[in-house]
Amino acid sequence: MNTLHDALSHIRSGDRVFVHGSAATPSALLRALSERASELRGVELVGITNLGDTPITDARFKDSFYFNSLFVSPSVRPAVAERRGDYVPVFLSEISRLFDRGFLPLDVALVMVSPPDRHGYCSLGPSVDVARSAVKNAKTVIAQVNPKLPRTHGDGIIHKDDITAMVWVDEDLPEVRYGDALTPEDLRIGQYIAEMVEDGATLQMGIGSIPDATLRALTNHKHLGIHTEMFSDGLLPLLESGVVDNSRKCKHRGKVVASFAVGSRALYDAIDDNPLYTFLEASYVNDTAVIRTNPKVTAINSAIEIDLTGQVCADSIGTFQFSGVGGQMDFIRGASLSDGGKPIIALPSITPKGVSKIVPFLKQGAGVVTTRAHVQYVVTEYGVANLYGKNLHQRAHMLCDIAHPDHREALDKAIFERFG
Repeated sequence: MNTLHDALSHIRSGDRVFVHGSAATPSALLRALSERASELRGVELVGITNLGDTPITDARFKDSFYFNSLFVSPSVRPAVAERRGDYVPVFLSEISRLFDRGFLPLDVALVMVSPPDRHGYCSLGPSVDVARSAVKNAKTVIAQVNPKLPRTHGDGIIHKDDITAMVWVDEDLPEVRYGDALTPEDLRIGQYIAEMVEDGATLQMGIGSIPDATLRALTNHKHLGIHTEMFSDGLLPLLESGVVDNSRKCKHRGKVVASFAVGSRALYDAIDDNPLYTFLEASYVNDTAVIRTNPKVTAINSAIEIDLTGQVCADSIGTFQFSGVGGQMDFIRGASLSDGGKPIIALPSITPKGVSKIVPFLKQGAGVVTTRAHVQYVVTEYGVANLYGKNLHQRAHMLCDIAHPDHREALDKAIFERFG
C-alpha cells in the first residue's frame, strides 16, 4: 500500500484524470488531490456523478482543476456554471467509446475498489458503469482501497497488478435515500405508472423519487425483471417479496442487471458478494440492441420540462446545465423497440414554486434530450397521455389535459394561437 502523497504524485499538470463516481467516489483521493492544488495547473477532471465530500470543486482551485463533466452532478454544477468547467453531451452508452477510441485519452484514473481477494482481484463495487473502461484505458490507475465498498459480481473486477498505486482508506460510502421524501404527487404518479406495468415486464428506472414511488405501487405484480442503468433501495422489498424474480427476461434470466447502484448502507450490504446482482458496463447495459431483447421493457424516466409537441428537456434549465443526457434516450428507444415495451416520461405537473412543467415552448437554451419522435407515454399526477401516432395539435391538447389545472387556461390559449 502507498501513502496518499506518494499515490497522487503520479498526477502532473495538464493531465486528464478520470474520477470514479456515485457511491464509489474516491473522496479521500480527491481531498488529498485538492491539497496539491498549489503544485498543479490545468488538470482536467472527467467523470459522471460524484457524491460525498468533494472540496476539489471549490472555486479557489480554479487554476488547478478544470471539470469537463460527462454528467453534471450537484457538486460540479457551480464549476460548470462559473466556467470553471464544461459539459460533454453524450449518451451514457457511448462514454466508454470516448475512452476506448481515444476521443478522451486518459492519463490517470482515480477509483475506489474493494480489498484484493486471495487471488489478488479487487472490485469496482456498485459503480461499474464507465469506470471499467476508464481503468482499462488510463495510463495510470490510482485506487482508494475501502473495506466498506461492496464487492460486486460482473464486469467490475480488476487485478491488483493492474493498479499503479493503492491507498487503504476505510470510510463510509455516500448514501442517498430517494424514497424518504416522497410527495403526494410522486405517489400518484407512481400509481399511474404501476397500472401501466404488466406482469412479466422488464423495468428500467431513472434517478429520483418517482421510480421509488412506482416500485412501492408494484406489490401485487408478478414475475417482474430488472435491466436498468441504476437502482436504489426501492427495489429491495420487491426482491424480498418475490414480485421481482427476473424469470421472464431473455437476457441474464434470474439476475438483476445494472451498471451502478446508489442508496443506503442496507443496499450496499444487500449487493455485497451477492450473485443475484450483476453489474456490467453501461456500454452493454444501455445498448438499445440488448435492451430490446427483453419483454415488455417499461422505461421510467423524468424531465425538467416538456413542450406541447412532446420535446423533453431533461438536462438543463434554459442554459443552466443541471445534469446530463445520461441513459434516458438509450432506454426510451430500447423500450420502444421491445415487444410490448412502454417508454415513459414522468414528471410532476409543476415545480415547487408552482411553475408549469408542461410549457408552450422550452426555455431558450434548453437542451432536447428526448425528441418528440421518441416520446410515447407522458405521466403527471393528473393522468397519462399516450402521444404515439398523434399529430402536433392532438399532442398539445393531450398534454394540456394532464397539466396542472392552474395552468390549463394559459396552455389552451397557446394551443389556439399556434394551431387555431
